[in-house]
Formats: sequence, C-alpha cells, structure tokens
Amino acid sequence: MQVEHFLEASARRTPGKLALVCGGRRLTYAEVDAEANRVANRLRALGVVRGDRVAVWADNSVEAVVSIFAILKAGAVFLVVNPTVKAAKLAYILNNCRASALIADRRKRATLGELAAELPHLRAIVFTGSGDESVESGKRVAWFDQAGPAEPPPPSGCIDIDLAALIYTSGSTGQPKGVMMTHLNIASAATSITTYLENTADDVILNVLPLSFDYGLYQMLMAFKVGGTLVLERSFAYPAATLELIPAERVTGLPLVPTMAAILLQMDLSGYDLSSLRYVSNTGAALATTHITELRTRLPHVRIFSMYGLTECKRVSYLPPDQIDVRPTSVGRGMPNEEVYLVDESGQRVEHGVGELVIRGSNVMKGYWELPEETERVLRPGPLPGERVLYSGDMFRRDEEGYLYFIGRKDDIIKSRGEKVSPREVENVLYAHPAIAEAAVVGVPDPILGQAIKAVVTLKRGASLEAHDLLRHCSQRLEDFMVPRLVEFRAEMPKTSSGKIDKKSLHLPLEQGTLAAPSVL
Repeated sequence: MQVEHFLEASARRTPGKLALVCGGRRLTYAEVDAEANRVANRLRALGVVRGDRVAVWADNSVEAVVSIFAILKAGAVFLVVNPTVKAAKLAYILNNCRASALIADRRKRATLGELAAELPHLRAIVFTGSGDESVESGKRVAWFDQAGPAEPPPPSGCIDIDLAALIYTSGSTGQPKGVMMTHLNIASAATSITTYLENTADDVILNVLPLSFDYGLYQMLMAFKVGGTLVLERSFAYPAATLELIPAERVTGLPLVPTMAAILLQMDLSGYDLSSLRYVSNTGAALATTHITELRTRLPHVRIFSMYGLTECKRVSYLPPDQIDVRPTSVGRGMPNEEVYLVDESGQRVEHGVGELVIRGSNVMKGYWELPEETERVLRPGPLPGERVLYSGDMFRRDEEGYLYFIGRKDDIIKSRGEKVSPREVENVLYAHPAIAEAAVVGVPDPILGQAIKAVVTLKRGASLEAHDLLRHCSQRLEDFMVPRLVEFRAEMPKTSSGKIDKKSLHLPLEQGTLAAPSVL
C-alpha cells in the first residue's frame, strides 16, 4: 500500500463522510481527494517528477493536509517544515534534500523572496490563496487556489519500497538530518498503531500537534487510513478552547505530550463535557507516574495509552490500558508486527535486565538522507542474513514478562560518584511532589563527583517551594547518590518544536529574570 491510498480508499468507501475540520472549514473525503488531485496536477505541470522532494511550510491547515497527499499523488517525496523555523534552517533543509518545489503560506512570500538566491535547487513555489502566476528570482510562482483539474493525475509508478517522506530531526552535528521513510515504513507503522488503538471510522481525533512532528503527522495519516475524522488545530495555546472542541465535535481520541498533560492537570476538568473521549495517548517523552495516576482519577472512563517511539521507526511500544495501574512506569511491549529486544555493550541479547533497545520491523526507516556513516551507526546487521535493525541509543530495563521501562538515552545517563543515574527515575520522584508542574534532570560537570545531578523544575500555579524542602522530599525516596545536588526553579521550561522539554537548553546559563524562586543547594 502507498500512503496516498489512505485518502483514496476512504474517499471511495465514504465520499460524503466528514474527513477534516480545521479553521472553520469542514471537508468530506471526496472534497479532500479532489483538492489533492488538483494540487498534484499543478505540481506535475510545474515540473515535479517521481522522486522529487517537495516541502510544505505552513501552519496546521487544510492546505497543509491537502498538500501532503498531493505531493504523494504526484509521485514525489514530502517533507513538512515547522512553520516557525528560521530562514537559515529552512534554507539548510531545502538545500540538503535539494527540494524542487515548496508549498508555503502566502504570508511567507517576503521571506522566501529574500531567501530565493540561496535556494539553487528550488524551481517552483506554490503559495496558499490566490494570485497571479509569475517568475520571481528565477522561481516559478503559482497559487493554491488556481490548481489543476480534479481528476486523478496519471499513475506515478511508485511502489511501497519507494521513499514517501523525509522527517527532519536534530542531528548529532547540530544540523537537522532527514529520516527517510518509505511508503511501506509509514503504512506498516500506521497499521500497527491503529490496530492497538482500535481505531475505526467512528473515531474523531483531535490533533493540536504540528504536522512537522511525526506524532502530529500520524494523527492525520491514521485518521484518513481508517476513514475517521480529523479535527486539526494550530496549537495548544488556548487549552480551554481545545477542551471545548471535544463535546462540540464528539472527539474520541486525544494525543498528548507530557507538557500538555501538565497543563491539563492544572485545570478544573469537571467544567468540560469529556464523555465522548475513548482514549488518550502519550508519546514524545514518558508521562510522569503522578500524571498517569491523576489522569486515571479525573478521566476514569478514558483508556490511557502510554507509548514510546523514535522518529526512525515511528513507534516502538505501547502499554495496554489494562496494565496502566499494574505497571504505570512501563511503556509496554513491542507493538504488532514488530520485534524488540535489548542488547548489552557487546551486542549480546539481554532477556531480562538492562540494555540498549533494538527494533526490528518494516516500520524501521530506510536511513538518514545522504548520511551513510550516521546510518551505519544505527542500522546494523540483524539476526537474519541481509537484514538491518535499528539500534535506538536508549537504555531500557525489561522485566520477566517482557515489559519495557525507559531509563534514558545512552548519552543522557548521569555518572555521579561512580554510579549510573537514570534521569527518568529522579524525575518521577520530583513529579511526586504536589507543588511541581514540570521537572527535568541533567548532569553538570563537577570536579569531585564527575557529574552533579541538577533538577530543573517549574511550580504549579499558586504553589511555593524552597529548594531544601524539595531535596528533603528526594532524599526520603532516593538513594543518596541519586539525590540532586542542585535545584533550579524556572518560570517555564524551554521546549522543542514538538513540545518536549529541551534538555540541551537546560545546560545553558539561566537568563536574567526567569527565576520563579531561589536557586540554591
């Protein structure tokens, strides 16, 4: 199966079914499919051919959704660029993959005009809205509302092992690297996830995560695969307005990241009708155990799926909801049609205990775009001749029943006083304090300890807390060598574009005026 078939199959089955709700617009499957055909035909007319890379630079919108499927229908490879990305990074990404075309919000026109000379591979730009076609700085300029005919474009000739998407993620060199996902990779991951989430055409999924983030992207892909309805919002900037959409659209599925959970749990949820919700899912980073417990208490009718994944394979594991009370710190076992196992430092399998997680399955990426050394580092020979498996770089513990417990990135493990400390274990204890809203733990250089454990926290609204009280809380629950030596209070946590706490930024000096409370030992 190819990814554009998700849309096409649903449009054939239920053409009049509501597919997309976004920005006051409501489109059926037939309408989305027709729009995607129009844009695909326009891309072909602009010279886009099979295998070309075409970028989408726009907020979560109808145009962004239509563009993704249009690019696939044209036989090209799509990449969604975060709408807030700065010009220098945008230029790097477009030049790195040698994108031949770009679909962008019309408000980006001035920026792209200034940047055009730095984009030698880009031949055409399609702006949202309408306007006059022209040639600007050597680029053909077309408009979204003046696309081609609604008939399907000629077959592209693509098959499922062909590249479908590039998903750019942070690289070890500081530059983004493109994760190459084939049609087979995406279809396999989407099939496995919709299987364990038990998604059907009756589901209404509310997505506030950016489509440039693979967790947000897959909400759209999975909804269209099963013929459900996607309610697409630009962000979670207005939580109350987001919650009001749940009864209005009869939302059944709500994907979260931990920062969203932290915000929701500071709100009075009793004032909202959340009876239609069937499930809440989480990935991006593990939910704090206290957050899981609170969600279970405040949303007793909702199934909670705690999950773990990597961009390089989309999803790895999930914890069945009936296990959430039994083992709340676990991220479950491997999802359907996938094998996961642990290896020690010599590459030998670890049945029970601690090791690096390895993933084997058709959801594993093809590699990093034009980075053979980086690819070889993570895609290594598997148990069967000729196959490659993904070494995650993440350390896990596996219990006797096969359930996985995240310890941390191999390079995030803190070595203090000769002992190895899991940041996640310390963070769970921090979250257990009733005043803590968000918490992160990092290691900082120390001449005696090697690394000192530093806790960075934000407080719940109206809460007050002294560092010595938080350290006392930790010392009562952790071994001596795991207790933080430093506590830093912040008004807010730095976040990545996908909403995760940016731990790299926590190593930087605190800016003047951002303290929420004294920072002391």
